[in-house]
Amino acid sequence: MASNSFYKSKKWRSIRERVLRRDEYLCQECKRYGKSVQANTVHHIYPLESHPKLSLNSINLVSLCVDCHEKMHNRLTNEITQKGIVWQNRIKYKI
Repeated sequence: MASNSFYKSKKWRSIRERVLRRDEYLCQECKRYGKSVQANTVHHIYPLESHPKLSLNSINLVSLCVDCHEKMHNRLTNEITQKGIVWQNRIKYKI
């Protein structure tokens, strides 16, 4: 499934809302540092493109603010950043 159609799907919209609710609409990266920032993005910890089987697995999803989401992967190279790798390591044994 192309990522554009995936993000428009009913299944994605449903799990996205569930994850936001689970995380109390707060950025989980900011929360780690004692900040309370509203989350508006649900991030795939292991990317959709390389791990499609985890695309709707709530363990692989985390609520983030826009700033933190941008810090999880390099938009130019599509590589996971060090912050993104930290999140991958946090869930590695749960998936």
